[in-house]
Amino acid sequence: MTVQIWHNPRCSKSRETLALLEDKGISPEVFLYLNEAPDTATIKAVLTKLAITPRELLRSSEAAYKEQNLKDKTLSDDALIAAMVAEPKLIQRPIVINGNTAKLGRPPEQVLEIV
Repeated sequence: MTVQIWHNPRCSKSRETLALLEDKGISPEVFLYLNEAPDTATIKAVLTKLAITPRELLRSSEAAYKEQNLKDKTLSDDALIAAMVAEPKLIQRPIVINGNTAKLGRPPEQVLEIV
């Protein structure tokens, strides 16, 4: 099974997670999700693998989060996912996927549970 990382090279946690995997002899497939935004089905599949809600995958520190009022608790999961599809920088990173499981690399060592 191929290990994949949703990677943002500008993010220190993402770089640390990638380096940690490589130090363990794992050469993950690198998905630059900011360059090629994941679609709705892909985000839903990742949420299932992470076993978290769309709200938990949102980066609340992003300007787009505030601009789109994504803190509004009445927004549906589909609305939150649509926001992430439209602006992938709203997606928490890094995400490491291995088969049917995934982990957020916050902290980076957390991903070692699935590889």
